[in-house]
Amino acid sequence: MSADRPERHALVVGLRPERREEYLRLHREVWPQVEQTLRDCNVTNYSIFVTGDTLFAYYEYVGDDHDADLARVGEDPVTRQWWTHTDPCQVRILDERIPGALWQPLDEIWHLA
Repeated sequence: MSADRPERHALVVGLRPERREEYLRLHREVWPQVEQTLRDCNVTNYSIFVTGDTLFAYYEYVGDDHDADLARVGEDPVTRQWWTHTDPCQVRILDERIPGALWQPLDEIWHLA
């Protein structure tokens, strides 16, 4: 995958209403190592949006092996520690396409280039 044609990925998860403010607070100051790990694993242009109790994430992937790079993200000890704070704030709201994952992928049906 070349940098001029990144893969686009979108995911969705529910936000526990009683943990909403905690989640928003955490994301006002994302840990620098978490951000660097994403960059090092070819993730770019990452955004998380909120509406009500739903979180929507979008990112672009510019590497050659998405699965391997996401596995590297999951192996990073600082990112794993970050998730101990963020995961309790979330709840799966879509059918489980990725077993065990809170965030579930959305299929792209249209893109304006």
